[in-house]
Amino acid sequence: MRKAGGLRTGDEVQSGFARIGGSHFWGFEPHGIVPDINTMAKASEMEFPLALWLPSRDCKVLTHRSYFNTFGGNPVCDSVGHAVLKVIEKENLQQNAFVVGLLLKQCLNSLKEKYEIIGDVRRRGLMLGVELVTDRQLKIPAKAETLHVMDQMKETGVLIGKGAFSGMYLGSLLSYTSPRTML
Repeated sequence: MRKAGGLRTGDEVQSGFARIGGSHFWGFEPHGIVPDINTMAKASEMEFPLALWLPSRDCKVLTHRSYFNTFGGNPVCDSVGHAVLKVIEKENLQQNAFVVGLLLKQCLNSLKEKYEIIGDVRRRGLMLGVELVTDRQLKIPAKAETLHVMDQMKETGVLIGKGAFSGMYLGSLLSYTSPRTML
């Protein structure tokens, strides 16, 4: 890809800022990949209009070009982003994401033992995916059931999304939740 002039882009809009927990701050790190450009938002701004587009030191894509964006250089939003980083470090939220994610996965796996519809549970920190199937062996997607679960979760105030080509994966990216609120 790079030989042909392409760039490797990391998308940390949902997975960045220690949400995956454990030893990695960024979602690309466990895969041994270093992107040429890394994009991030959501966890960086706490509802302020701040998104980041960070090129690596070797990426010269904008060296001889102009660049402009609506919120570029906003000192208030930049201060919020800096404060968010300080809170993540001070409150050890990276470790908390690991611990709470592990607890949630254990709870979901105990549900998997009870309910055949849960085909698999995957996690990296607080990024969780639950595979819903009508047959665990054949991995037949439980599409109608997935929509039903999403509606039921919404009724309780929890918003989750679905993904994959089959639409059978429920996923959620939780905030830095305290383990006490999970019990």
